Amino acid sequence: MPFDPRISAIRFGYGLAPSAAPPASAGAMLARLTGPDRMAQAMPIARFGDMLPRVAEFRALNRQRKAMGRDSPAQEAIKALRREMRGDRQNALVTNLYRAARAEDALRERLVRFWADHFTALGKNPILRALEFGYVEEAIRPNITGTFAGLLKAAVTHPMMLHYLDQARAVGPNAPEAKGTRGLNENLAREVLELHTLGVGAPYGQNDVRELAELFTGMTVNSEQVFNFYPRLAEPGAEEVLGQRYGGANPRLADIHDALDDLARHPATARHIASKLAVHFVADDPDAGLVDHIAAAYTQTGGDLMACYGALLDHPAAWAAEAQKARQPFDFVAASLRALDAPMPEGDKAPLRLFSRPMAEMGQPIEGPIGPDGWPEEAQYWITPQGMAARIQWAARAPSALMPDLPDPRAFAEAALGGMVPDDLRFAAAGAESRPVGVALVLASPAFQRR
Repeated sequence: MPFDPRISAIRFGYGLAPSAAPPASAGAMLARLTGPDRMAQAMPIARFGDMLPRVAEFRALNRQRKAMGRDSPAQEAIKALRREMRGDRQNALVTNLYRAARAEDALRERLVRFWADHFTALGKNPILRALEFGYVEEAIRPNITGTFAGLLKAAVTHPMMLHYLDQARAVGPNAPEAKGTRGLNENLAREVLELHTLGVGAPYGQNDVRELAELFTGMTVNSEQVFNFYPRLAEPGAEEVLGQRYGGANPRLADIHDALDDLARHPATARHIASKLAVHFVADDPDAGLVDHIAAAYTQTGGDLMACYGALLDHPAAWAAEAQKARQPFDFVAASLRALDAPMPEGDKAPLRLFSRPMAEMGQPIEGPIGPDGWPEEAQYWITPQGMAARIQWAARAPSALMPDLPDPRAFAEAALGGMVPDDLRFAAAGAESRPVGVALVLASPAFQRR
């Protein structure tokens, strides 16, 4: 099937919008990706590094509290800072939703979320949780149009990832500063092989995991939460991963980069990344030819991500008329805001009331997925009785809370679905007893839930 602007906006973006024309071609979609990141410029979110002074402030207050007891003025200051950081997280969620709702290059927003999920890294305490969005802004967003190797190195060596997978506390068993209080940790090495690069079932074994874990020692985070490679914490000697030896007598960060580069070039990685892109954008069980096509582009270009996106968009299977993917809660809410051209809410409680709490009820809380493998892709995980009830409830309440005047449901159905409106939905929208009811019918419809 040839390129269809309606499908391009719905399947590869966040839906149709009254204020933004859909892309005219696959080339135009790719050109927008290589252009300026207008949403990040217009609606900024602080990067991880920019938020580190807040972390230092929290640590200083915590030292004061410990020194002076719980009656110290620092106790109230800590509570206030935690409230402020929770508010920052809520506001960052809203910013991401409205970036998606207003972007001309909505494919960029989809790709940022795709790669952030692929490289899931979550905070394990209240302070680090406040930095999760900053990790994505710093490690993921600037690297989605380069090479996979570049993106891999940015994510895997980031302080948030080192904290999340316990690498920051890992020490080589025979390192000069191994003191018995900390030891080797295989979490990061295992997830790099199983989730980030080669994939489940790829040709590696437990010995590869252990050797890669030993190679990763030395990567740590200092007290200011800044990445540091400290050779005296690293396991001395060479390590062998997938038959290739890395390092030697003097551990270097460059040896870790070499290993990540080789893992990025591996044929299993090409296949794994190609499959994940096809599953995320097109179908839970994608056409084998589509996966082959993306994998071939990856291999031929050494993991150039723009070439992979181009291969995704130029294969006929990507343009099948049937919508085979269920919108996850974030996607559903963002697409709704986009179709309505809804303004940003006002008030400190609005983000919690209108977005984060309802999305948690839909099954996608702001705290993030349960584990490092990210959110499930399968439709049956998202389209459940409880999840649909929460979506219907949100569709019935949120639009009216965001907008004083809702559109005519008949016109809204046509605009939101690009004229691809099922007869029963067209009939229901025309017969709705009020505009809020009619808009809710459109947003809660099966046609709008899929892309």
